[in-house]
Amino acid sequence: MPRFSRSDESFLGSWWWSVDRWTMSAIGILICAGFIMMQAASPAVAHRLGLSWDAFILRQVGFLLLAGLVAVGVSMLSPRDIRRLAMLGGLVALLMTAATMVVGHEIKGARRWISLPLMSVQPSEFLKPCFAVTAAYMIAQWQLHRRYGGMIGAASIFAVIAALLLKQPDIGMLAVITAVFLVQLFVGGLPLIFMGLGVGLAGGFAMLAYRWSDHVHGRIEKFFGHTGDNYQVDTAMQAFGNGGLFGRGPGEGRVKDVLPDAHADFVFAVTGEEFGLLVCLVIVAIFAFIVLRGLLRLLREHDPFVVVASTGLVSGFGLQACVNMASTMGSIPTKGMTLPLISYGGSSAVAVALGMGMLLGLTRNRPREEAS
Repeated sequence: MPRFSRSDESFLGSWWWSVDRWTMSAIGILICAGFIMMQAASPAVAHRLGLSWDAFILRQVGFLLLAGLVAVGVSMLSPRDIRRLAMLGGLVALLMTAATMVVGHEIKGARRWISLPLMSVQPSEFLKPCFAVTAAYMIAQWQLHRRYGGMIGAASIFAVIAALLLKQPDIGMLAVITAVFLVQLFVGGLPLIFMGLGVGLAGGFAMLAYRWSDHVHGRIEKFFGHTGDNYQVDTAMQAFGNGGLFGRGPGEGRVKDVLPDAHADFVFAVTGEEFGLLVCLVIVAIFAFIVLRGLLRLLREHDPFVVVASTGLVSGFGLQACVNMASTMGSIPTKGMTLPLISYGGSSAVAVALGMGMLLGLTRNRPREEAS
């Protein structure tokens, strides 16, 4: 850890004493946990796929190192620069998400990925933090100038994103972005009658998706046991049972040998089997700490843009973690959503780090004249 005196007025010194080091440390712990879990879960998956035992480990080390650099680098930006980064990054992510309809490759019935020379990218992952910040700016402008069409602009961008995600389809991602946007609208001061209308519309679209989308219908029916099997969820529940309170020990788990997504969507089950309930609770506590600390720091914030943007970023982060853990334990239908910074995946790790870097940058202690 760097050592700076409080009187250090250099760029790094000013950053170090203004950034939330507790949240940054918690993010670092999650990155370390991601590395440990890749060592535990990925060799068995690599063996089944005919790859070298460390294939996923080496890739994820690179992804996590990049994620750490992104989080720290973005946290050094000003709110104005974070806003510009979000708008530019959101535009690129939106265009690439649209491109998946043409050049994307299909996995498990969904076209969400674009193949690049060194990795496959899921552009929609980057829409979450970028749209949260972009929408926050438009909502904040609407708060200051009621005649400004910021609310309409944010809603229009959301409609485009929703259409693209429905086309892929990626209902889990759409559900998270929708929930985050509704939270931002509430914090931004949208009247409750309109909030109720928004929730009602979201519920209506969910019913239509169940009725008309084979992908969604199959997931819901499988969850309630009417059709198909719940092999991955049932196997994950066995893993938690095998682990008990203290776990079977590192490398002693057996479920990862038969669980197809043990290193990705179901890494929490491997954690439960090898490290036990206590470690799982620690991980849950770390996620909760980041969310609650991020919200508590906003109590003394006066800039509406920072408040709405940070609320969206921390809500999306916490909701993604909840969705992954809940689906792993069979509480909700499986969503194909990663556990932030712990599951395997370059797009997810870097996108989550981007969002956390934005959160750290927005919530730094600054004089009011340095606001966005």
